[in-house]
Amino acid sequence: MGLAIAAAWPVHQAAAQQVAGDGAPANLQLDPVNVTAERRTENYNNVPVSATVLNADTLETLSPSGQDIRVLAGKVPSLNIESSNGRTFPRVYIRGYGNTDFNTYASQPVSLIYDDIVQENAILKGFPIFDLQTVEVLRGPQGSLFGRNTPAGVIKFNSFRPVLGATDGYASISYGNRDTTNIEAAQSLPLGQEWAIRASILGEHRKDWVSVRSADPTNLYNGTDTEGYDDGAARIQLLYQPTADFNALFNVHARSLSGSARVFRANIIKKGTNDLVDGFDIDTVSSNGKNQQNLRTQGANANLSWKFGDVSLHSITGYETIGRYFTRGDIDGGDSTNTPFPVETGGGVTDHKQLTQEFRLASEIPGPFSWQTGLYYFFEDLTAENYTYNSSTGAPTSYATTSQKNNAYAVFGSLNYDLNTQLNLRGGVRYTNDQKTFTKRLGFTDPGATKLGGSKVTGDVSGTYKLDPDLSLYARAATGFRGASFGSPSSGQALTSARPETTTSFEVGVKSDLLNKRARASFDVYHFDVRDQQLTAVGGGSNVTQLVNAARSTGEGAEFNVEALLTEQLSASLGASYNHTEIKDPSLSVAGCGSGCTVTNQGVPGRPGFFFINGNALPQAPRFITYATAKYTMPIANGDLSLSGDVSYRSRINLFLYESVEFTGKSLVEAGLRLAYRWGDGRYEAAAFCRNCANQIRVNGAIDFNNLEGFINDPRTFGVQFRVNWI
Repeated sequence: MGLAIAAAWPVHQAAAQQVAGDGAPANLQLDPVNVTAERRTENYNNVPVSATVLNADTLETLSPSGQDIRVLAGKVPSLNIESSNGRTFPRVYIRGYGNTDFNTYASQPVSLIYDDIVQENAILKGFPIFDLQTVEVLRGPQGSLFGRNTPAGVIKFNSFRPVLGATDGYASISYGNRDTTNIEAAQSLPLGQEWAIRASILGEHRKDWVSVRSADPTNLYNGTDTEGYDDGAARIQLLYQPTADFNALFNVHARSLSGSARVFRANIIKKGTNDLVDGFDIDTVSSNGKNQQNLRTQGANANLSWKFGDVSLHSITGYETIGRYFTRGDIDGGDSTNTPFPVETGGGVTDHKQLTQEFRLASEIPGPFSWQTGLYYFFEDLTAENYTYNSSTGAPTSYATTSQKNNAYAVFGSLNYDLNTQLNLRGGVRYTNDQKTFTKRLGFTDPGATKLGGSKVTGDVSGTYKLDPDLSLYARAATGFRGASFGSPSSGQALTSARPETTTSFEVGVKSDLLNKRARASFDVYHFDVRDQQLTAVGGGSNVTQLVNAARSTGEGAEFNVEALLTEQLSASLGASYNHTEIKDPSLSVAGCGSGCTVTNQGVPGRPGFFFINGNALPQAPRFITYATAKYTMPIANGDLSLSGDVSYRSRINLFLYESVEFTGKSLVEAGLRLAYRWGDGRYEAAAFCRNCANQIRVNGAIDFNNLEGFINDPRTFGVQFRVNWI
């Protein structure tokens, strides 16, 4: 297991005062990197958890392009993110381990935690990236201190928080092609000696840039445009700190999105290959369905901390709600001239609330021994709706509603002991009880409630051995689980469910600071074993989605990262990961495509159209991810001029549980460049940028039921940005 440090374009450097023997400043060093993987702030060298920490500079470099959380895919080892729902419902994969399910109730084995509050529903996971101090990617099971639904890992978003007496802030505006506009600002203010506030806002816009051009004269949407959005979010944080022994942080946030659902494109894959068809045009589609998406979310949380001598008490209360979510699209991606039959659907959330409460006690005793223990409660109540439409008239033809309630509670604890100055031992355990009730309501002939539930003990044990102050070896064994899940029923598919899945993981690695802390490197190897893995069989000729359990799946691989200050002006980083996943269930079969694709798996005797998937890789699991970054800065005209660049590579991916020639996503190389001029002691910055500069277009997702249909990655974005900072 390794801890790969931030692949950051801008890298903070200490001021040069003395010159070392190699000609570089003696105190030119990388900034320390801290993680909160153990619910405390610790230096990464001391924490035996495989993680990547992206800092604010890195996130600022990515943000002007208008992309959402998917922009992080491939920017750290073993991380992939995709979505068939546009700017909502991201699906996250760590080490090839994730969930392709797009059902409203879908659970994921990667948990997303925003300002210490879990965002359980995948719709909430799409909250925009802005005014963040760090993003932590924690790889491997986190079943001790973070709990259920973390067997693959955790992504933690940590906002900049208010500080007593602080008056800092910034404003940024960028504009690019397709009218891509990003406006972002934040301001901290003191409110007396005991109070402080920080307000942050974000506004993003892109025009509708994909035109509907159809040969069908009856197409209601011929000549319209789609694929645009207006996305806004705001966050207000209020800090109350009357003494050194108590502080309270209150957080209120909201998001409003209006725009298009993901654009599906009919017949864009050349039969017998995984190439795009000749003459493919990213700017046009032949869709004959309405494309729209609207989302409103709100939330609030309170994080209270008391210190009582040698013990601290923490209370974290969170409330999240999806006020309204609706998405509608042309599922077949075409019209009457190029698809066998039209399918237009819509759906979303009509009511949702999530409540979480954690109480945690932690030792504050200086010395070799420390501990934490606590209680956790989770409640979610969600009601979803589903429509089908007549594409000739645009009128709805069916309507159904369902609901799900989820109650879970947990008891947890962990110990940390320095056996001596070189060896640190850690361990944790967690008991979780998880219960779900699913109810079919309108639109079903057999309405009623069905229950799933169970309990599980998970935990971890690890050790870190310091060969010297700058070189550490570590090992970790950990378990995790994902609670039982329901798959949403439809007119063509009954309610399906999946048993809880359990994961066991083993990791070993090395971390090192090099060249008098001018460089750092990490390397790890791992193996995980999943029992009863929940998989989603999507599509097929009947276009249904159902949950299944694979008896077993495994993964193993390695991760590497190095970053360095090569000179006072030049910084660089290089990282890579190898992930091999495999489904191991000789009896498990799923339906193949209904679109005439070339399935390469063995067919099931007596069941035409079904195929065994034993030995297949997990879907959306690239075997290789590599990335490199560099930044060169030079003084010029009362300021400095910098050129930064990055390139990432993701190997091919399997889009479904079965393997086929057409539905294998090709490898993807994406590059970014940024030229920036700063002046006024760093207060002002003007920049030009591009993302996916080479405009490499790939099919990164598909729908397989009636044509060779797919959706693509974001095309090239370029533009200019201006930013001002103040203190």
